[in-house]
Amino acid sequence: MSDKLTLAAEKRTAFGKGAARRARAAHQIPAVIYGHGTDPLHILLPGHDTMMALKHQNALLTITIDGSSEMAIAKDVQRDPVRRIIEHVDLLLVKKGEKITVEVPVHLVGESAPGTIHVLETTSLQLEAEATHLPEFVEVSIEGLEEGAKISASDVVLPQGSTLATDTDITVVMISVPRSGTAEDDAADVAAETAAAAAPAATAAE
Repeated sequence: MSDKLTLAAEKRTAFGKGAARRARAAHQIPAVIYGHGTDPLHILLPGHDTMMALKHQNALLTITIDGSSEMAIAKDVQRDPVRRIIEHVDLLLVKKGEKITVEVPVHLVGESAPGTIHVLETTSLQLEAEATHLPEFVEVSIEGLEEGAKISASDVVLPQGSTLATDTDITVVMISVPRSGTAEDDAADVAAETAAAAAPAATAAE
């Protein structure tokens, strides 16, 4: 994603759990920005704008602080496990022309052959790409694939300017045909049916 999203931040002066709760109550998100050999800078981001910006995978952010601006991407987003609100963000400084490694989700397109199912073995791939042109996702087509077909990382068509930064042999998706239950499952079903049939006879005998 090449469009830059601007977030107006302010330096964070109060720390601790209480300060973090007060910041979130004021619709701000605690964050830290680091990289390029600089000391980590603790900041507060605008809550709603940050939430909207981070809906975009690998969004390129412009962070403005005290009249200056830096480009960054979110490397880690901590969310409340229940309410799913953003609690903290780690931001990595980037610059134009710099290549970085990011996790990019896999999106499947198309339908495999009739009667088959697909299993997504790898939900994301590590790619190296220019910081100002990071892909949001990678498309993998399963259109018409037959039983036994397998797509490995090396088979994936990557977005322009990106290179694979993970094991080329890992399986991304496999195509198979649903199987019936195991022999043990079939035997258990037969036993259950036999017991159910015998129950009325036993009742009548009593």
